Amino acid sequence: MEGDEDSGNYAKASTNNNNTKPNSTSNVIDCGDMSFMMVDYIKEAMKAMDMMRSHQMLTDVVLEIGNELFHAHKVVLAAASPYFKAMFTGGLKECEMKRVKLQGISPTAMAKLITFMYTGKIRVTENTVCQLLPAATMLQVPNVIQACCDFLERQLDPSNAIGIANFAEQHGCLELCRKANQYIERRFVQICQEEEFLQLTAHQLILLVKKDELNVQDEKEVYNAVLKWVKYDEENRHRKMEDILSAVRCQFLPPKFLNDQMTNCDVIKKTPACKEYLAKIFKDLTLHVRTIVKERTPNIPRVIYVAGGYFKQSLDILEGFNIDDKTWIKLDRLIVPRSGLGCAFLKGHFFAVGGRNNSPGHSYDSDWVDRYNPVLDEWMPCHPMSVPRNRVGVAVMDGLLYAVGGGECSKYHSSVEYYDPEMDRWTMVKPMHFPRLAVGVAVVNRLLYAIGGFDGTVRHNSAECYHPENNEWSMIPSMHTMRSGAGVCAMNQYIYVVGGYDGRKQLNSVERYDTEKKHWEFIPSMRISRSALSVTVLDGRIYAMGGYDGHNFLRDVEIYDPLTDVWSEGVPLTSGRSGHASAVYYQASTQDVPYRTSLQPYPSTSRMAVL
Repeated sequence: MEGDEDSGNYAKASTNNNNTKPNSTSNVIDCGDMSFMMVDYIKEAMKAMDMMRSHQMLTDVVLEIGNELFHAHKVVLAAASPYFKAMFTGGLKECEMKRVKLQGISPTAMAKLITFMYTGKIRVTENTVCQLLPAATMLQVPNVIQACCDFLERQLDPSNAIGIANFAEQHGCLELCRKANQYIERRFVQICQEEEFLQLTAHQLILLVKKDELNVQDEKEVYNAVLKWVKYDEENRHRKMEDILSAVRCQFLPPKFLNDQMTNCDVIKKTPACKEYLAKIFKDLTLHVRTIVKERTPNIPRVIYVAGGYFKQSLDILEGFNIDDKTWIKLDRLIVPRSGLGCAFLKGHFFAVGGRNNSPGHSYDSDWVDRYNPVLDEWMPCHPMSVPRNRVGVAVMDGLLYAVGGGECSKYHSSVEYYDPEMDRWTMVKPMHFPRLAVGVAVVNRLLYAIGGFDGTVRHNSAECYHPENNEWSMIPSMHTMRSGAGVCAMNQYIYVVGGYDGRKQLNSVERYDTEKKHWEFIPSMRISRSALSVTVLDGRIYAMGGYDGHNFLRDVEIYDPLTDVWSEGVPLTSGRSGHASAVYYQASTQDVPYRTSLQPYPSTSRMAVL
């Protein structure tokens, strides 16, 4: 029965076998020595000490907390708490005292802490944590402090996150404070609907609104939250509006919205300095002056969405590339396959615009528009465009989704229209000077640029710029190279044009346009020539993905860093394709409110043909 009686009480730690042969005068064998670790010894010993404490056996100190007395052993208290160790071993008068009175701690919290010191067990609840954490902090009991922090972290909710962050800061719980503030940043839109937000001081509100990391899809969400805070106690708070408004990044508000606030908002109208401040920003925006104010950079997972494309036939793929862990995730498929589409994120939703369904039994250009909800992982149809647009250019400006050029069968469009997601409606604007199929588009300083493309006869090196204030297109200097199907994106004051097709071959050359100096320059070429690729910008770098090299549909991804002026190899797509579209999204919280619109989408004729 070897091991039965001792298997639960000790573990053999080591054996020293130093056996010797029996000598002539003795038959005893020297078996050496063995060391054992009694794994339950400490537990049983502490259990016995706790029993003695409860019966006031061998206790040598009484803690007086309010009207309650707690008998304990000094050695146990000192071993568990640096506070008590200093009290009982540091030469203080308490060293010789049999009864010690403590201030600033509740009897309930003290009872729980003493139980923990003897048993290692602590129960934290909503009713006790606010007493327990200050007590554990005062007595320097790190395990209980951590237990309270873990409990509060799990309790984080939009209704209490601000309070938990302040509570953690008051008690020096830096990690909990960091996590609570991160929670607030990531769920700002929900938190500003709560009473805690409305109770912030002006100073606290300014510190919050200034944060780069606020997770908002539109700066209007920040502005409206500030306005709501002021109106909660307008009589006393409207005087603080000027300081608070300077913390909002009003440079990213649409001019139409600013004008509406200056005209109709009572808080702004009664504060002349605020109206003057907004008027200056409105003027700069309408004059397209480049701002030095940085866009917000939410500290949340960044995902590159890639939709559709062509490989032997049009694809219905939607995939997300998580830039942090460098993995691809398959998402809900497009409602119908499409290539030559345009995509963009607007108000937290991924819009897929136009394209062609080139599948067995189907081959037509489309006017459909669908929006994808990343929180629900599902697609919904929107109102269609005025005309089908294959190989369309898509960009977002002033909270509107622009669809530029493209084609329908043998017709090449110069027309342009924009979509208002709040109205679920498309509106035509002034057409471009030239029809442009496979056009590249980008927005810089509230100006929409259309670059290159094919008009049915020639591939353009020309480019033009749309001014929303006067609804006019103006020509800008032409590129060095004719290109259609190039990848186009904007970063800072530059527009980058990557690859494309010049009518004879696919290109690997890259040029960029300086919107301030108004000239084009070449930058280092990609490793691979390609057209019908997609490009997007993330973390100050350009991702060039997929495309067609004249022989093969590519999986390859190349990344350009303007700081080093070098292209490097990225994680490839899951499969080769061309004619796909991509856009970057700062992944929303799962608690975000799903997108809703008051208007029902209208099915188009071309959509009904395939449903």
